[in-house]
Amino acid sequence: MAGGAVLRPRKERRAIIATPSMKIATYNLNGIKSRLDNLLEWLDRERPDVACLQELKAPDEAFPSAAVREAGYHALWKGQRSWNGVAILSRAAPVEIRRELPGDAADVQSRYLEAAVDGLVVACLYLPNGNPQPGPKFDYKLAWFERLIAHAAGLVDSGHPVLVAGDYNVVPTDFDIYNPRSWRKDALLQPQTRACYERLLGQGWTDAIRHLHPDEPVFTFWDYFRQHWERNAGLRIDHLLLNRVLAPALAEAGVDTWVRGRPHASDHAPAWVRLDPARPPAARPQNRSP
Repeated sequence: MAGGAVLRPRKERRAIIATPSMKIATYNLNGIKSRLDNLLEWLDRERPDVACLQELKAPDEAFPSAAVREAGYHALWKGQRSWNGVAILSRAAPVEIRRELPGDAADVQSRYLEAAVDGLVVACLYLPNGNPQPGPKFDYKLAWFERLIAHAAGLVDSGHPVLVAGDYNVVPTDFDIYNPRSWRKDALLQPQTRACYERLLGQGWTDAIRHLHPDEPVFTFWDYFRQHWERNAGLRIDHLLLNRVLAPALAEAGVDTWVRGRPHASDHAPAWVRLDPARPPAARPQNRSP
């Protein structure tokens, strides 16, 4: 996986949207100050049109706006000292829609940002990890998930092309992890967590990577322990969801795994989709065998 996995769809109904062909990515940086060089190298090499970033771990005033601008990107960001923090980078100037997930005015954690970019609604999220569970952190994770489900219900049928991307801190199924045995007590694999993700998809969202390539293990996260990266012992927790208007334009998806192998890398690699509203119709992928 050192070069990056590229997944291509087989076929479905063609869509007509106003969005031009574009590449949209999500990338949990695990600290923008310490990994700015990694971010800039990735932007220069892969050239996404839109990049959703998570875990900035920096207050607003510490966001490297000059370096991002020099790299050719506009930016919206919502920082937080030491924890959390999200940003949307884009080649076209974004128009901010909201800076927090509705449903809890008392929640001050920087986990959600939504913008209009080149005719597309893009939401960037960092869903709570929830560990240890059970406990208040897991309760907060589930409550945040419920708020996301409520808000997403309006986005999915809004009539606009919408993409919701980020670190969901959910391993959707056992197929999305190298070996679930040692992770059974982790918040990322709990039945309640997975049930929330299934309810979200049930609204009509398409999980781009899994939809396009149902039979291949694809990972976006490898922790720093027990040589998990070297052994490709990963998890798929970074997702890009497309609503019904946008899903027919899905042309490619992948993971830039080479980023994870760079010095001082984040434990995540960027996941991405390429949208092409003019792509020819193609056959629907087969379901994964039991």
